[in-house]
Amino acid sequence: MAVIEGTAVQRAEQGRGGDAWAGLKPLAVDVAVPLGAYYLAHSVLGMGLVASLTVASAVPVVRTVAGLLRERRVNALAAVMLVVNVAGIGLSLVAGDARLMLVKDALLSSVIGGSMIVTALLGRPLMTAGMKPFVVKGRAGREAAWGRLMAGSAEFRRNERNFSLAWGSVLVAECVVKAVCAYVLPVETMVWLGTVMLVAAIVVGCVVGNRFAERMAGQVIAEVERSAAERG
Repeated sequence: MAVIEGTAVQRAEQGRGGDAWAGLKPLAVDVAVPLGAYYLAHSVLGMGLVASLTVASAVPVVRTVAGLLRERRVNALAAVMLVVNVAGIGLSLVAGDARLMLVKDALLSSVIGGSMIVTALLGRPLMTAGMKPFVVKGRAGREAAWGRLMAGSAEFRRNERNFSLAWGSVLVAECVVKAVCAYVLPVETMVWLGTVMLVAAIVVGCVVGNRFAERMAGQVIAEVERSAAERG
């Protein structure tokens, strides 16, 4: 979800093309590579639907594990994605049901979306871990400004909470639509349509959620400028 926060902050600072592309690359990999893996396995190699979907689902699992090993720390969102993906692959292999594999993707959205909503309501928004680096950009002044705003600004904390709530709601809605379609539409149709649904959900999330992210980025920048003015 890095692309989400990156877009918001870039607009707040008049945008930077390189940063935007850096944020879009993970999304392109997560969407395009599994889809390509499915068609390679099914259409080129002649594998069955369940086997092909398993190959496609293994891609995000490998990426998540590699990310955890590379960062040498447990990211809550990555851990949730890993657990749901592995469980979905296991259930689908046991049941031999391609539609169950597609529902697994819907379940992934619901678990992540539900986690975003619950953690936001508990005051520990899940999306903050991904958004904060794009706001502070490793700068001590912005890091300090973030801390002051978290401690003293109810509006800042509300925007933080609403950002996760917006994204969580979008993903849960996507889950419901995708789960229904998985048992109504042909599997071959849902393979590509599910990707379209994911991209559409991301677009909607950007439109809704970035309103709050932009406000937070603007508040951080304003706080840095205010602090600099006070120092002289």
